[in-house]
This record gives sequence, C-alpha cells and structure tokens, in this order.
Amino acid sequence: MIAPVISLQGRDFIDLADLDRAQLRRVLDLARGIKAGKWAERPLEGRHIAMLFQKPSHRTRVSFEVGIARLGGTTTTLTENDVQLGVRESISDAARVLDRYVDGVVARLRSHEDLVALAQASEKPVINGLTDRSHPCQVLADLLTLEEVAGGLQDQHVVYIGDGNNIATSLIEASALTGFRLTVVSPDGYQPADAVIERARSIDSGTDAVTLADEIMNLDNATAIYTDVWTSMGQEQEQESRRRTFTPYQVNQAVMDRAPKAVFMHCLPAHRGEEVTNEVIDGPRSVVFQQAGNRLYAQMALLAELFTR
Repeated sequence: MIAPVISLQGRDFIDLADLDRAQLRRVLDLARGIKAGKWAERPLEGRHIAMLFQKPSHRTRVSFEVGIARLGGTTTTLTENDVQLGVRESISDAARVLDRYVDGVVARLRSHEDLVALAQASEKPVINGLTDRSHPCQVLADLLTLEEVAGGLQDQHVVYIGDGNNIATSLIEASALTGFRLTVVSPDGYQPADAVIERARSIDSGTDAVTLADEIMNLDNATAIYTDVWTSMGQEQEQESRRRTFTPYQVNQAVMDRAPKAVFMHCLPAHRGEEVTNEVIDGPRSVVFQQAGNRLYAQMALLAELFTR
C-alpha cells in the first residue's frame, strides 16, 4: 500500500518549486508504483477535470486524459476558442464559472501570469500543463526517467543545451530540490532569467548545483544530454534568427561522443535536423519515448496526491 501525501490535497501545482523535497520524492515513488502495477486506486472516481488549452497539445492532452480516466475521472477539453481568457471574459470570471462545474483544471496557457491569475481566482486545484515560464509536469516525467536509466538523482549530471526556456526553468528547480548537477548551455541573450536562478538558490542555499555556460564544454561526466526546440510556439517570427544563433548548439553524434556515459533526452516534439540529428534521437542512447511514456505515470501520481479524499 502506497500512502498518499495528504499535504498536497487540494493544492495547485504551478511550478516544481511549489513542492518540498519530501513531497517530490513521494510523487516520484508513487509514479513508480503506478507504473509497476502496485497501485490501482481511483481517487478521481466521480470527479470531472477541465482541460483548458490555449496551445496545441499531443503528449500533455493524451497523457492527462488517459491518466484521469484510469484514476476514475472524466474530462472536458476546452480550446482557446471555447474560453477566451482575458478577451471574451476575464480570467477571474472564467475561473469562478469553472469552479461551479468541475473539480480541477489542467491549463496549458501561453502566459504564466495568466495561469497564476487563474489559480488565484479558482477554489479548485489548478495544474500547470505548460506555460512560457515552466513545464513542471514534463520534468516530473524526466526525473522518473533519469532514475530508471541512470540511478539516484544526486549522482546525475544533466547538461541542457539550448534555449533557457520553460524546460530549463523546471530543470533548474528540480536540480535545487533533488541535488543533481545541472549545466545549462545557452547562447548569450538566451540564458535562464536571473529570477529563476535566484528562486532555485532560495530552495537550497547550501549548494549551487546549477552552472550556466555559453559554449559546450567538457561532457565526460554528463549522465544526460537534454535539448529542446530552438523556436517554440509563438516565436515563429524569430525562427530564422534563432536558427542562426543556435546552430552551434545542435546535439549531434559528435556531441554525444563527447559524453560517453550520457543518455539523450528531449521533451518533444523535436525539430529533427535542427536542435538534434536523426542519428541521435533514434540512436541507442535516446530515451525520449521513455520520457514521453512517463508523462502518464508522473501525472497520475500528481493527480492522486492532489485529489486524495
């Protein structure tokens, strides 16, 4: 029997840093138990979750819809045209209406500030399915994957190469919570915001496990090489300039050869031939589809903790 973390019941999940170390550990342990078939409770029985998506979604939508169903719940998926936050109605009005219909909201929004406003106005739990600032559900799955393929998190050295974006933010918070070493390699002008680093340091003032760099350095001790797209949704007008800037940061076989102990990670979707080559993403050290699969179990564990009766 895997007991739930009662302290998460009814809470929002906006960022990884909303959890403390013990709560994160319990979510990961429960995810492993669910994946191994050792936990099959249905804490969402009779409950309904709204899926509010301003951006197209594949992994986030399917993994949440399947996970909620396996936990006994049902879903309604709303696109940007259905609920025009801040346009057709205010964010607070939309939140107060949803409170009267559903038991929680999974929101994939453009603006992190809008997500925070939604959570503040809602009496029901709000879960971050992705914003421009962070992608905590993805990194929950990444942590589960790292433990499966490379052992204890404190022994890991993850090297993230690319834009200091929402994935980088959540990896930085994860590093502060778990103690794995993280190197973020980004071109000048695209590194994580100072506020992200400062929040991580406030989580763990005793160590400084995050290193920022603007060129790919020594990779001998890396246990994972992680990258993401150079141009995210909403940045299409910057595509050509970003391609020129990020070309030296492509993860290709030469990079992986410099990291002989490392697996390759990517949150997907991948722009093959840009941030990663086919031989790497399809190679024997790639765990990208294991990461994608673990979205299901990590999110089921999170939902179970938030909605335990």
